[in-house]
This record gives sequence, C-alpha cells and structure tokens, in this order.
Amino acid sequence: MTGLRSWVARRLLLGVAQTAAVVLLVFALTEALPGDAAVALAGDQPDPDRIAAIREAMHLDRAVYERLGDWAAGLVHGDFGTSLVSGRPVSSYIADGFGPTVLLATLTLVLLVPAGVGLGVLAARHEGRFVDRLVSSVTLGVYAVPEFAFGVLLVTVFALRLGWLPPTAVGYGTDLLAHPTALVLPVVVLLSRPVCSLARLVRAGMIDALASPYVAQARRYGISGTRVRYTHALPNAIAPAAQQLARTVDWLLCGVIVVEALYVIPGLGTVLMSAVAERDVPVVQALAVVFGMTAVALNLGADLVAHRFAPRAGVAA
Repeated sequence: MTGLRSWVARRLLLGVAQTAAVVLLVFALTEALPGDAAVALAGDQPDPDRIAAIREAMHLDRAVYERLGDWAAGLVHGDFGTSLVSGRPVSSYIADGFGPTVLLATLTLVLLVPAGVGLGVLAARHEGRFVDRLVSSVTLGVYAVPEFAFGVLLVTVFALRLGWLPPTAVGYGTDLLAHPTALVLPVVVLLSRPVCSLARLVRAGMIDALASPYVAQARRYGISGTRVRYTHALPNAIAPAAQQLARTVDWLLCGVIVVEALYVIPGLGTVLMSAVAERDVPVVQALAVVFGMTAVALNLGADLVAHRFAPRAGVAA
C-alpha cells in the first residue's frame, strides 16, 4: 500500500509539472502566431492610430511577462479571459462547444469499448484461423483509411445516393440529441480507427496472456476456458489497451476538427478553427490549455488503470 501511494504521488506531481509546462508552452506558441488581432479588427485598410488604440484597449501593448502573469493567475481561479473579437467571456465559447463534442465522444466510447474488446477477444480465441485473419485484415484496412476520406465516402453513399441520413448537422444547432440521425455518420467515422487499434491491442495482449505460465497453471487446475479468458487473461490484456483508450478519449474530447468540420458540428474543434481564423488569442489559449490538461488527466487515469490490472507493468513504467 505504501508503494502504491508513493507511485500515485509521483504521478500526481508529474501531472502538475506537465500542466504547468502546457500553460507555458501554449502561451509561447500563441505569442508566436502570425498576424495580430488588433490589425484584424482594424479592417482591410487599417489606420496606425486605430491599431494602436485597439492594442491598448486589448492590453496587447503590455509586456509579455505581465500578460503571462495575469493570464496564469486567471487560470488558477477558473477565469479564461475575454474574447478579443466579441468581448464575450472565453468560458462561454467553451460551454457552447463542449456539449456537442462530449456527446459525440460519449456515443463513440459507448460503442468503442465493447466493440474493440469483443473483436480483440474473438480474434485471440481463433488465433491463426479464418476468423482471426478476417478481423485482422478488416481492422488493418479500415485503420488505413483517413477520417476525412472515410467521412466523404459515407456522405456520398448514405446521404447523397441513398438519402438515408442527413449529410451534415446544419440547422440542428447544439441540441443534436433531438436529431439522432445527424449523429450516425459522425459517430461511425469517429469509431472507425479507434476500434481497429483497440481490437488489435486487445488481441495481442490476449494472445500473450493466454500463452503465459499462470494461464497454463490455471488450466491444469481445471478452471474453465471462459473463466481463464475473462478472469485471468483479459485483465492483463486490458492494461496496454487502457493507455490507448485514454489517448482515444483525449482525441475525442479535444475536438476532432476534421470530423466536426466535415459534418458542420458546432463542437470545440469548430470553435478552435474560428478562433484561429479571427486571431482570437484568448480563445485559442484557453482551448489549448483545456485540451492539454485533459490529456494529462486522462493519461494519469490510464496509468492508474494499467497499474491496477498489471501492477508489475506500472512499477516498471
């Protein structure tokens, strides 16, 4: 128990350090972005005096370290600042885009876990046989197709040719649950690659676990094959899969820009694209920090899950 607490404490300290690094890196990168919000707001033929007045009103004329200090202090209190373009609180932008992105991520995960684990276990049970080769070939082929190309293909077939589903979410607003047909194609695209990678990881982990000495010993004791697979082998196969699942959740929650742009879904990815186009630096900074902190938290959670199911792997890490 002491060793586990020490390990968790080290991981938490590492997470705090990573979060601080994310904040500094995001600020530095946004400062290096080309263009200027004051110039963008001044119009097509900006007047130098007008640009100077806008920069002063936006506090862009202050020293970099002063703006960094104020911004970091605001983050500690949950204040993401104010949009340079609209004057709205940045938190309202995040709140507007959070719902659709979380909805897509949740639906994808609800389908991803049973589908990925089930396919991996199925392939491992029939290792080297037709079912295994079929699952491995299909997952490899689907994984090789980029999300954008796969999404365009689905729109062409199921929306334009057959007319079964709407091609985009235009006109549905942020209440996508009221229009479930608009979610089918985006969720299928989001699910396509993660389910392939998760299934292949579970398959490899299950094959290694089923060939291990402790599984052989369990079989010698007369334990049933089903119990051996799901009680002894599967937990050890889940440990590496948990890391992949954390990366997938991070990828989903951080706004899949390509999918949201293709299906015109007003999620966080769309908000980020609009902010970059308008040089709205506070919105870009806030979203980047939220994405970075989400990645840190999810990877910490994945480490804890992996340590729970495979303690020796966690200690080695």
